[in-house]
Amino acid sequence: MRVISIINLKGGVGKTFTAANMAHILNNQGKRVLLVDNDKQGNLSKLFGVYQDVAESGTAKLLRGWYKNINDIRTVLPGYACLDIVPANMSLLQATNDLTVAAEADQVERFKPLLQAYPVIPEEPYDYVIIDNPPDLGLNVINALAVSDDVIVPTKVDAWALEGLDTIIATIDDIQQINSKLQFLGALVTMWQNDDANQAGLEWLQEKGYKLFNTRIWYGKAAAESTFFNQVITEYKPRSWTARDYRKFVAEYQGKVEQGVQ
Repeated sequence: MRVISIINLKGGVGKTFTAANMAHILNNQGKRVLLVDNDKQGNLSKLFGVYQDVAESGTAKLLRGWYKNINDIRTVLPGYACLDIVPANMSLLQATNDLTVAAEADQVERFKPLLQAYPVIPEEPYDYVIIDNPPDLGLNVINALAVSDDVIVPTKVDAWALEGLDTIIATIDDIQQINSKLQFLGALVTMWQNDDANQAGLEWLQEKGYKLFNTRIWYGKAAAESTFFNQVITEYKPRSWTARDYRKFVAEYQGKVEQGVQ
């Protein structure tokens, strides 16, 4: 099992879009994938049609410890070959706040059950757990990092989206004291346009020495349209440049993991 945290301290940079399309591509490869919506806004849950605005969400129950096994908190997505999700809604905010003030000894161990999660099919563990995180570093995010192998930071090429990168890297360094396997795999440039501003921002990132994925995600009209139809771009317009870029990105990610990039 490989646990991936998708994170950026800036909103609107394609975190949820990246998590959803990455999961869809891996699932199409025959991989067993568990998505975890760790954002109180529940956009990942909305995309896959499982959002509920009143019930205590699966991720809130996970954070509180209110479950007996993974089947109590996950939703099996119909129409997919073993693509499941732990949904979220605003109840996650209260669960995070309650955990913050509780000062309990296991505050950063609440996501550990994900490491023993199995799909409905017995004896076949998930190949990937992909956690879509909110643009902050609350205890729900710290819990996600505490069980993750890889951190991927989707980012637009603008100063506001890039300024939190140092904070994320510093947080990863801190979390490595309790999770030594955690590593920052790189920033993924999203919403790419082939213009002078984007090129200048990319060069700035390279000059700063940040780890970057070679793949850049083109953001065209089809990508925007897909969200209105609650579909991932790799399903809505699989031949679009954005869908092709995401497939290239997943292949690059898998190559990094196979090579044991540190």
